[in-house]
Amino acid sequence: MTTPSDKLSLREKVSYGFGDFASCLYWKSISDFLSIFYTDVLGITAAAAGTLQGVSRSFDAIFDIVIGMLGDRTKSRWGKFRPYLLFTCLPMAVVGVLTFYVPDFDAKGKLVWAYVTYNALMLIYTTINIPYTAMLGVLTPNTTERATLSSYKFIGAFGGGIVITACLMKSTKVGGWLGATTPGQGWFWSFVIVGVISTLSFLLVFFNTQERVQPPKAQQTSVARDLGDLFTNGPWWVLLATTITFIFFCSLRGSVETYYFKYYVGSQTLFGRTWDWEGLVSLFKTSNQALSLVGAFFVPFIVRRLGGKPTFVLLFAIAIVSTASFYLLKPDQVWLILGMNALGSISGGPLSALMAAMYADTADYAEWKTGRRATGLVFSASIFAQKFGWGWGGAIALLVMNHVGFVANQAQTPEMLQGLVGLMSLYPAVMGILAVLILVVLYPLNETKMSQIGADLNARRAAENSAPAA
Repeated sequence: MTTPSDKLSLREKVSYGFGDFASCLYWKSISDFLSIFYTDVLGITAAAAGTLQGVSRSFDAIFDIVIGMLGDRTKSRWGKFRPYLLFTCLPMAVVGVLTFYVPDFDAKGKLVWAYVTYNALMLIYTTINIPYTAMLGVLTPNTTERATLSSYKFIGAFGGGIVITACLMKSTKVGGWLGATTPGQGWFWSFVIVGVISTLSFLLVFFNTQERVQPPKAQQTSVARDLGDLFTNGPWWVLLATTITFIFFCSLRGSVETYYFKYYVGSQTLFGRTWDWEGLVSLFKTSNQALSLVGAFFVPFIVRRLGGKPTFVLLFAIAIVSTASFYLLKPDQVWLILGMNALGSISGGPLSALMAAMYADTADYAEWKTGRRATGLVFSASIFAQKFGWGWGGAIALLVMNHVGFVANQAQTPEMLQGLVGLMSLYPAVMGILAVLILVVLYPLNETKMSQIGADLNARRAAENSAPAA
């Protein structure tokens, strides 16, 4: 048996990226548009929608760890993680449609429907996305190659985000692209289309990738031991805290961007014509995703020159400043709004890709330190942090809006509008500063350390592969 090849083909890298393309068709819809769907289409209050998201994500966190450990223990002819893509992609498509369906229920019934469908979607999303994300740690053992693979992953993510931000407001609108006669009808058929595309994308990943990095042959493990290894993995804890605060930075703002344009910016003149708020939301969010994709594309080149951690800090600092600047921007300053968003997008876009590569490094660190590997469990932290951060970030944003007097589909008070501005600017900037401080002060894995770890692990694997069978 030969040592696994470090290099991946372009076909495999591109195919792997389609998994995050599929995932982000749902993730971007949930993170950016689910709140306004709940309050302005399904008809539940901002407080109820916020509580739903926060409580549900906290419950779902337990399932993240379960799926991570289950993936590590899965044995099949397709590997540990790929089978989950094959068997879960279609159920996720079905539940996705139901989540964005408006039933003919009373207010209480609609709230129950929202709790059931939302939690079902999050559980299925966990079941497919933790194994998919964990594949980043087993497709190649090479740290630099993982950074490149991570870039393809997040190029796929931003590609999925672009599809949603560019199309969803127009496809769900009454009389829009799908000819919907009611908002509910527009949302329903939009997610039928999303379900078909996501299913095909996950199948593309399944058929065009191969798992190469295996746990040590002599590894003896148990649930208690896996959890013990995880909880004593110092770099993992630092990265978990960084991820949660980073996602709060994203979610406080992302959850209210649509409200910001609908109730604060409104219709404005741009490019010589009047844009309604739906058009401005699409332009703002689509440019965000497109420029984030550009930033992710250049990550490997920057990392090779500066290293992962310095690159993260530099880009995040720029993103924080651009976000804080929204506190000073007025509704009619559309060019400045788009310009500062562009700066924040191209600098902030690569941050998720950098953190994903760092999670793979913490899996290597754990194997190097203990002689055991639990890739799925390590990567479950990434998904947990995202869902926890987006859930409670969105919940806090909606609860703040409710506190300052938000009422759906009506003109808002000055206090409510000022709250929106704060959620778009200063509040997320504070969380961004905290995330940078945690990483700079506490994260110990740099390029030198990872080179040493990688060399040691390669030597161990080579010795295992050359050892005679017992």
